[in-house]
Amino acid sequence: MNQLILGDNLEVLCGIAAETVDLIYLDPPFFSNRTYEVIWGDAGELRSFQDRWSGGIDHYISWLKERVIEMHRILKPTGSLFLHCDWHANSEIRVDILNKIFGIDNFRGEIIWQRHNAHNDAKKKLAVLKDTIWYYSKSEKFTYHPIYSGYSEAYTGEFYRYDDQDGQGLYRLSDMGSPNPRPNMMYEWMGFSYPVKGWRYEKATMQKLHDEGKIYYPKDNKGNYNFNKIPRLKRYLSEQKGTLLGDMWTDINNVQAHAKERIGYPTQKPLALLRRIIEMASNEGDMVLDPFMGGGTTVTAAAELKRHWIGIDQSVQAVKVTELRLMNARDLFSESFVIQLHQYDYDTLRYQNAFAFETWIIEQYGGTPNTRQRGDLGIDGKTRDGVPIQVKRSDDIGRNVIDNFHSAIMRDDKVLYERNKSENRMIGVIIAFSFGKGAIQEVARLKNRENISIELVTVAEIVPISKKPILSVQFNDLGVTKKAHREIELIAAAESASGIEFFAWDFNFNAVKGFNAEVLLDKEGNQIYQFKPGAHTIAVKVVDNDGLENIELIHLKVNGGITSHTQPS
Repeated sequence: MNQLILGDNLEVLCGIAAETVDLIYLDPPFFSNRTYEVIWGDAGELRSFQDRWSGGIDHYISWLKERVIEMHRILKPTGSLFLHCDWHANSEIRVDILNKIFGIDNFRGEIIWQRHNAHNDAKKKLAVLKDTIWYYSKSEKFTYHPIYSGYSEAYTGEFYRYDDQDGQGLYRLSDMGSPNPRPNMMYEWMGFSYPVKGWRYEKATMQKLHDEGKIYYPKDNKGNYNFNKIPRLKRYLSEQKGTLLGDMWTDINNVQAHAKERIGYPTQKPLALLRRIIEMASNEGDMVLDPFMGGGTTVTAAAELKRHWIGIDQSVQAVKVTELRLMNARDLFSESFVIQLHQYDYDTLRYQNAFAFETWIIEQYGGTPNTRQRGDLGIDGKTRDGVPIQVKRSDDIGRNVIDNFHSAIMRDDKVLYERNKSENRMIGVIIAFSFGKGAIQEVARLKNRENISIELVTVAEIVPISKKPILSVQFNDLGVTKKAHREIELIAAAESASGIEFFAWDFNFNAVKGFNAEVLLDKEGNQIYQFKPGAHTIAVKVVDNDGLENIELIHLKVNGGITSHTQPS
């Protein structure tokens, strides 16, 4: 399942099964001789980065190496790893980490990505314009698809000079003669004699090319066919893949200040870069992992290219901003994903889709969920030992639930039931938000009088539960603009025991399409926006330091004046 995971990537990687990932891209914080590097600035990141490089380059390499060891373990034999770094430590990373873990024989390339052109600082020193992306496979057999870049304008201008104005675009002319003598290809075609060594194509292929309009038949000045010349093949520019690309990537720009994909993450990598890597080294349906997720470019590209994915980051902001990016990019064919946080919101869990909750909480418990939604006799899943599990997305579960579940267990597998009972083992598990006095008493009675053990487990015993932040919104009318729009100042205020991380805004909220953030990362909760006359719904979302969120809707009607009301979600 696609996952966003909040946590230390070493701990998460250690929990992933061996040989289950097809492609890993990692862009760890670059070594720059600072005590620690902060990007998002939240508590999770500070804890993770604190004193990381206090021991110098050796400390940094040791920290990164233990993570790459786990990455190598979880890669499939046909998998590949791409490690993005800069000049500060690229040599040490290759020699001390990648060569030792993956082996020199599995080195596949040093990709040089030119991020930008030289600026004025190049007058005083040699400017650094590039990053290095080390490319290693796990074995000699690995997934690889050649990549192509577009032709330069100079190239297309010189060679693709013809256009029949038939909607197929520019083309160049190519020889249709065989490079070697082929007597069986020496036939007349449409009145034209064959080339000296014969045609390159059989008659059936020639007919197909003719029917598709891809053969150029030479004519004289009067527009008549010139049978003294040889027909040529039309190679359309739109049908060409481009130029095969090697390890010098100069055609992908860094994320510019006004780029549509820019989210405000200072080391954000362009989608085009990750699309290229993912298409080059994986197939649709493969699993892509990014253990330093940052702004979420890798998982966004993977989702777009129909790969499964896992993104890990120690920053709440990284996880929640990535979630918003994925939600903005979703369509009818987008796959669902889950978010693993340190804390889970009670209301979100309690009132979400029942089947989705059953599946998720059973997996969190360590069991296997039942894929059948109907006719399951009340058995929603089983433990690793085959013990039935029932999930109740409710509070204050009563005695009747215990009675019904007991009967369902006996009907499900009588032999297992009797064996567990005779061996004083648990016969079943019920998971719920809380249990009433009647349920607790009945479980005790069954244990004491009939030697039947049913375990009652609260959701809070499986995952930590907290309360989402409190959110309120006010607005100030700043007056009419020159374009007769109304300028409104929106001020969001929020409270949470863990602290507030950021706000996000959707100024054209649509309940059917869901929250689509136009402003992803607002640290202050203050926005000024211009509205046309008419009705508007604005949504603001707040995220706290545990990753929990709340949303508020503001309905505005803009005309000569403004009427409004707020509506909590």
